[in-house]
Amino acid sequence: MDDSQILNSINKLVEEEHELIKQAEGGELDETKRARMHEVEIQLDQCWDLLRQRRARREFGLNPEEAKVRDENIVEHYQQ
Repeated sequence: MDDSQILNSINKLVEEEHELIKQAEGGELDETKRARMHEVEIQLDQCWDLLRQRRARREFGLNPEEAKVRDENIVEHYQQ
């Protein structure tokens, strides 16, 4: 997956997240949609992490194709 594909995935996930947030504000979020919201948040964190890895590898002369999607337990516990 190259940077443009990752960014495309991020954009799609952000659109879905915004729609789910809008539904939540309207009180329309059932348990299934709440679970999906959590999945979207994790996938977004993983995509952003992968993009950052690729950019860092490229910056330091390493192969960005060697960047890997990290487990949700790793990306969900980053300090911000």
